[in-house]
Amino acid sequence: MKKNFLISTGGSGGHVIPATILCEHLSVEASVIISSDKRGLKYLEQSKYKLEVINTPKLNNIFFLPFNIIQILFLSLKSIFLLKSRKIEKVFSTGGYMSLPLILAAKFLKLDIYLIEPNQILGRANKYFLQFCRKIFCYTKNIKNFPISLRNKIIVINPLVRKNIYNLNSIKRNKNEFTLLIVGGSQGANIFDKNLKDSILKVSKKIPIEVIQQTKEKNIFFLNNFYLKNKIKNIIFSYDNNFPDKMQRADLCITRAGASTLAELSVLNIPFIAVPLPTSKDNHQFENANFYKDRECCWIIEQNSFDEKIEGFLVDILDSRSDYLKKKENLKKLNYQNSWINVNQKILKVINEN
Repeated sequence: MKKNFLISTGGSGGHVIPATILCEHLSVEASVIISSDKRGLKYLEQSKYKLEVINTPKLNNIFFLPFNIIQILFLSLKSIFLLKSRKIEKVFSTGGYMSLPLILAAKFLKLDIYLIEPNQILGRANKYFLQFCRKIFCYTKNIKNFPISLRNKIIVINPLVRKNIYNLNSIKRNKNEFTLLIVGGSQGANIFDKNLKDSILKVSKKIPIEVIQQTKEKNIFFLNNFYLKNKIKNIIFSYDNNFPDKMQRADLCITRAGASTLAELSVLNIPFIAVPLPTSKDNHQFENANFYKDRECCWIIEQNSFDEKIEGFLVDILDSRSDYLKKKENLKKLNYQNSWINVNQKILKVINEN
């Protein structure tokens, strides 16, 4: 009989996507439930997973704090009932305040708790949950803000990447055409929707460019019309579960620095220009990008200088491919032992240890 596990996630794609990948790894030997808040549901193919909704309130408003604490206590009781009725043996969390009721419930029931930290800096919720967990899966042993006394809990794995990414090969249809992928993350990025198109237009007069751009739903028609008017081939889309199919066509990516996106670009050996979100908690997007920059796999442009620098970056990359090719080769070296099987075996080995 299969074991019963639960993964707690929610909020943004940055939390939910690693949860779905972990679910596939764990499903080899367990029946897995994913618990999410309502915000996270839009990143889940709801027919594909066993889902439960635990809609944890944010704790960032002092005026609603007493009400929110009462609500979290209620959700913790609901979580205890859920864990007991579904005979859950192990609970996993991808971080975030959304997991608080389930972590408290799992601790109360003395269940095994495992954390996943996809960023290069320990998240605030995971830092709090750390005292309750058996192990935490990280992408580096040098994760920032990690308590020295608890470093024995770190298990280093290769980044959680969707299984089909490992089987994708880059597509090259036209050697004279350069395909530029623009990714704003699951929330979109306004900075990529404003002046970037004008820089791309100038660069496209030197070399043919195809643009594949993720944006918010409201911007699709405008951007598509702009590129068509200027005879630039384009695919403009919002959040897409088939995103890897678009990603594999890219030569270069301009992106925010969410851990999942950077990991997938890395596995596909696609060099990228990272523009970290400056308001990301504890500046974790900069730390994510800097991990790859230190290994000479990418470029970083700070948001406040993006508009003035991006055209020059693109021109330099396209005029002299040596730096671009060097980064592509470094990505290949970084991932030469990275495979779905290796990640799967390591996760299952850890959770099966007594």
